[in-house]
Amino acid sequence: MAHHANPTGFKRWLLTTNHKEIGSMYLLFSLAMFFVGGFMAMVIRAELMYPGLQLVQPDFFNQMTTTHGLIMVFGAVMPSFVGLANWMIPLMIGAPDMALPRLNNWSFWLLPVAFGILIFAIIKSFLGLGAAPNFGWTFYAPLSTSYGPPSTDFFILSVHIMGISSIMGAVNVIVTIINMRAPGMTMMKMPLFVWTWLITAFLLIAVIPVLAGAVTMMLFDRHFGTSFFDAAGGGDPVMFQHIFWFFGHPEVYIMILPAFGIISTIIPTFARKPLFGYASMVYATASIAFLSFIVWAHHMFTVGLPLQGNLFFMYMTMLISVPTGVKVFNWIATMWRGAMTFEVPMLFSIAFVVLFTIGGLSGLMLAITPADQQYHDTYFVVAHFHYVLVTGAIFSVYAAAYYWLPKWTGNMFHTGLAKFHFWASLISVNVLFFPMHFVGLGSMPRRIPDYPLQFADMNFWISIGGFAFGLSQIIFLVVLYKCVKGGEKATSEVWENPEGLEWTIPSPAPLHTFEVPPTVK
Repeated sequence: MAHHANPTGFKRWLLTTNHKEIGSMYLLFSLAMFFVGGFMAMVIRAELMYPGLQLVQPDFFNQMTTTHGLIMVFGAVMPSFVGLANWMIPLMIGAPDMALPRLNNWSFWLLPVAFGILIFAIIKSFLGLGAAPNFGWTFYAPLSTSYGPPSTDFFILSVHIMGISSIMGAVNVIVTIINMRAPGMTMMKMPLFVWTWLITAFLLIAVIPVLAGAVTMMLFDRHFGTSFFDAAGGGDPVMFQHIFWFFGHPEVYIMILPAFGIISTIIPTFARKPLFGYASMVYATASIAFLSFIVWAHHMFTVGLPLQGNLFFMYMTMLISVPTGVKVFNWIATMWRGAMTFEVPMLFSIAFVVLFTIGGLSGLMLAITPADQQYHDTYFVVAHFHYVLVTGAIFSVYAAAYYWLPKWTGNMFHTGLAKFHFWASLISVNVLFFPMHFVGLGSMPRRIPDYPLQFADMNFWISIGGFAFGLSQIIFLVVLYKCVKGGEKATSEVWENPEGLEWTIPSPAPLHTFEVPPTVK
């Protein structure tokens, strides 16, 4: 059968509709954004290493905190999970590709455009041509409306484009999982990574339009004379917070549910036992997704909500820790008396379970409304969400990368270097984020370029941890480069008797797989 000549070079990547190529582009894009966002974190930590204004102006410092948050959340964490979804979901359900391959291409190529616009605003600021967004990644009004710099409009356009990309990616995931499973693969036989992504995709479709509404109202307040968030015109800046966090809380679960799926896939492989409590894991994921819509105001305990409102959100937030606790218990029960080995993906997974749980416990502390009066907007909150996002989401992406890299490249990675990457990251990340709990309990506020003397010693070590963590990620680049270039050839199974259809195809995975669907027993 005659094929048309496939384009080569850049055009091949620009026009590809193959889920593996698109997945790889998402992953490489998110890795690039991880280093861009990491560079901004290094500026933040360099400024805070010593008390007193050291390197940058306060307004530029605020631009760094803002764009670091935006790029890490929307540019590093989310696209990395979408890349893993693209690569792995078709392989895990025995589908030949994603259901909507051209939409898939469009979803990806919107992202470099969106971040090109945002990074353009940042480069302008570096060149002294006008401030980048400087109002925090949560872009609260009126800082982002009445007082926002002109570049805020670039930011609004960028968020719209990212949102369109996310919605299309989510539609694609849902259609693929519902319609393209291999014969015999019922819903309750799907790998948990597929389940968590199915539920994540519904969350995305539900909340991205809310974010789009919030930034559109910002645009109208800025340029078209409306007063959605301006009290002088009858609006309400607190309404912005409600709308933002109605998006923002499901969003943080969008960033962790796929991680739960990854960990639930890796731990059984290296514990050599089936996952403990599969059905309860599925129900727990669905429960978390449902509850994520009714906890948003726990970000707003200090704005003066009615007492009954604060109580409701406190109880709901504590309730959401129950299904999360079920998951942690199931991971531990899976490892219990297993024939455990400690390959690199397993090291990252175990670190995930321990450190994500620490992040969850500090979240429970923040849920207690009266206590939160003290914790709110301090470094304690920064410590909390970096434990769940760095040692949670990012560690799970590293676990996934080391787990599937041999399947992707056909080569085993350099184990010694990979373990060095793990241990360097594990130690430095705790030096970086653990002391933040203490300076936070001592009431050091977030988003400040300078601080009182009593926080100097802790901040010095936090910065040392930060630089060490940043440097540790360069080891990953070396591991990745060596693995792509060559190394010991991987078998089709890669690990010892792993579960799943992706281990039935050769390594490296051929460009086209499961053109004839496999039958699942």
